[in-house]
Amino acid sequence: MAEKLTVCICGGGNGAHAMAGLAAAHAQTESRVLTLFQDEAERWTKTMEKNDFIILQNLPDGSVREIKAKPSMVTKDASKAVPGANIIIFCVPAFAHQQYFNAILPYVEPDTAIIGLPGQPGFEFQCFDVLKEKARRCAILSYESLPWACRILEFGKKILGAKDSLVGSKITGKSNLKLDPAKTLQSMLGEHPVLKMANNYIEPYLMTKAIGLDEFGAACLSGVSDEVVATAKAISEQKPELNQSHVQHLLEWYRQDYRETVADPTSLLTAMRTNAAYNGLVHPMKDAGNGKWVPDFNYRYTSEDIPYGLVVTKGLAELAGVPTPYTDKVLTWCQEKLGKEYIVGSELKGKDLKESRAPQAYGYKSLDDLVALL
Repeated sequence: MAEKLTVCICGGGNGAHAMAGLAAAHAQTESRVLTLFQDEAERWTKTMEKNDFIILQNLPDGSVREIKAKPSMVTKDASKAVPGANIIIFCVPAFAHQQYFNAILPYVEPDTAIIGLPGQPGFEFQCFDVLKEKARRCAILSYESLPWACRILEFGKKILGAKDSLVGSKITGKSNLKLDPAKTLQSMLGEHPVLKMANNYIEPYLMTKAIGLDEFGAACLSGVSDEVVATAKAISEQKPELNQSHVQHLLEWYRQDYRETVADPTSLLTAMRTNAAYNGLVHPMKDAGNGKWVPDFNYRYTSEDIPYGLVVTKGLAELAGVPTPYTDKVLTWCQEKLGKEYIVGSELKGKDLKESRAPQAYGYKSLDDLVALL
């Protein structure tokens, strides 16, 4: 008989619902949910008194698989959800990671796998900052996004469309796990997405993607991507143990990953404009009154992707000694819209830098400091 597995899922939104159900359906697995919002915990618990979770999983062959399962508990009390967990999975946006790290801190045990799903850039920095020496006795994994596009049909019932593949990274530290967390996660997710491992934990930071744009925006984005590639090259040359061989220009990524849906891959602008996968995606707006609407620049596409994305890659470029004029231009514009200050001129020394997950925010001053986490 397979050894019992205990999984704690942190979060209460779409991703957490899906992951909790898939984990509960996995053989010999106890699925627990830690959500720090009382109303979510009460609603989940009340729903589960009479019903299983139902997940309708869209399979590659076009069929739909129905999965019925329920987690063993949903609670906002970390002292109940965390002890004994072999795997702790963060299925919450990056801005909420800090409060969950704080909540699990007293109860994390050695040889636990902590997985960011998604982790987003800087996940490891924040993990080590909060958990400190406890983190070195754990395996830290981080994946670039959620495994699926998912939505709630009704509370407790979800539909999933799995992505083809997902890139992640792992820091094993001084841990001595009884299981392979990546293989275990793959078995819970099923055949898709196929989980792939980057060379090291820094590489996915430089593999982040974005969508948009008009001609000016596409030119800026292409310039930022050039700087990211240059940063990856510089890191690889200076620190071979942080090899960044999987990092590629954003245009090449579109040509590779969206080859079936991009009608014109000539340039980054044409690739983005003719990508059928983006049909129906719109910019978040807010009501300005008098029947007028304006862009909502405080939506997570900016408020989360800047401090937990672009500011992080800017920080890596600084440590690698790579100039970033395009990144600086974009950051300057974005921080003005957000009412924040991360960058001053071309330097990451703004008053709000500590709110980001740039390596500098955690006191990392060189590439040697990043290597020390391996």
